[in-house]
Amino acid sequence: MYLTARDPIVLNFNPFMSFNPDPKSEYNDQLTRATNMTVSAVRFLKTLRADLLEPEVFHLNPAKSDTDTFKRLIRFVPSSLSWYGAYLVNAYPLDMSQYFRLFNSTRLPKPSRDELFTDDKARHLLVLRKGHFYVFDVLDQDGNIVSASEIQAHLKYILSDNSLASEFPLSYLTSENRDIWAELRQKLVSGGNEETLRKVDSAVFCLCLDDFPIKDLVHLSHNMLHGDGTNRWFDKSFNLIIAKDGTAAVHFEHAWGDGVAVLRFLNEVFKDSTQAPAVTPRSQPANTDSSVAVQKLNFKLNDALKTGISAAKEKFDATMKTLTIDYIQFQRGGKEFLKKQKLSPDSVAQLAFQMALLQQYGQTVATYESCSTAAFKHGRTETIRPASIFTKRCSEAFVREPSKYSAGDLQHMMAKCSTYHNQLTKEAAMGQGFDRHLFALRYLGAAKGIDLPELYLDPAYRQINHNILSTSTLSSPAVNIGGFAPVVPDGLGIAYAVHDNWIGCNVSAYQGRNAHEFLQCVEKALEGMFDALEGKAIKS
Repeated sequence: MYLTARDPIVLNFNPFMSFNPDPKSEYNDQLTRATNMTVSAVRFLKTLRADLLEPEVFHLNPAKSDTDTFKRLIRFVPSSLSWYGAYLVNAYPLDMSQYFRLFNSTRLPKPSRDELFTDDKARHLLVLRKGHFYVFDVLDQDGNIVSASEIQAHLKYILSDNSLASEFPLSYLTSENRDIWAELRQKLVSGGNEETLRKVDSAVFCLCLDDFPIKDLVHLSHNMLHGDGTNRWFDKSFNLIIAKDGTAAVHFEHAWGDGVAVLRFLNEVFKDSTQAPAVTPRSQPANTDSSVAVQKLNFKLNDALKTGISAAKEKFDATMKTLTIDYIQFQRGGKEFLKKQKLSPDSVAQLAFQMALLQQYGQTVATYESCSTAAFKHGRTETIRPASIFTKRCSEAFVREPSKYSAGDLQHMMAKCSTYHNQLTKEAAMGQGFDRHLFALRYLGAAKGIDLPELYLDPAYRQINHNILSTSTLSSPAVNIGGFAPVVPDGLGIAYAVHDNWIGCNVSAYQGRNAHEFLQCVEKALEGMFDALEGKAIKS
């Protein structure tokens, strides 16, 4: 699905997740944090490739399975039998086959269908600054990590480069329609840039050093989701972006993998870089000749390529102007309070989105919530469909006629929504959703030249796949905020997290929708639900 899509990958597919600041404020200096995060990322790579990375496991009974004792015991069980050992204590190992594409990987534009490229022999890092490209080795010939002081010296050298911003930033091409980019890439290759492009494609990952601080969470979201187009390589498996004030995020391409793999990487890098930093703010960079070790990449650009870059920039700038982003932090309560009420925290967040859209537009619309199917081999995602007869009934009660119902009645409706949402979530995680099955059947039918069955031509099928509310949640102590763009022009992209004592929501919209107003309605919906749960009357 991802690789055949011809739309630009920026906004349409690539999301971001931002790190929390380093708890030790002086470690948020750009050079210090860039060095520490680079070393921690390469440590993760080494652990992964040595098969020493702790497996991802879904624990149904953490008290039994998520313990050091169990982990020590299971280590001695042969790998062919260890799954059964985990199964006996209700622990389910999750598929980790996506992880090998985290590093040294790039999505290559090709006519009709892109390709994923990986070269795990490459040892260099790609660094972007002011639209310029630099590479230097972060692994030596024996596969050991280059000393942190050398990495720090090379990054310092790049940060001190006074060259003016690139006049024709090649990065814009990665934001183009995929067929146009494929054609222009072919021109780059035939124009003598094949070896240089290979260095970009095979790099361990792409580190983007931005020359400005982050003003607020809205600025952070815009910068990490798309930026100005000059200082990202959107095709790379991931870009690690570090702003002037040390604000950091991962922007990732979606064809190779999902948020679960990226979140694991993000968690490990945050933990390692903050608890075992490779350098301190007082560390001195190595006394090494970075002008030899660091190679600045130069691309040969003919007039056709320069025209292509200018056209891509024009489209990029025009599209980004249409995107608005806003967020709220609801401080009245979160996971702890809702669990005491025996409600699923996720179901309450989803119910708030249904109420908000009903309040704002008087509608119930197709809603998408992503659910990982990593319990299966090569599992990706399934759709949870949060909009149901239960949420519709409950939303109408809260929004249209709250005075008709007692707090107890409203609590009962919320409980029904929660029970049904839990059922849908379990079904989706266990491969019992319907979306991926129908998609696969449609794809197989098309591949065999079979006429589409009537179901796929039904307006209802078209409508349910026009997801006006596209939602996704990932929370972690390492994550500050995440986000993505709407999946349809008249939609909303809703990234949210229910924390222990508050609820965060980051919403994007194009010109057809008002994200700020929607969030006001979300806040009102949450206030109403919390009032009902506390036994108070609901205000009309």
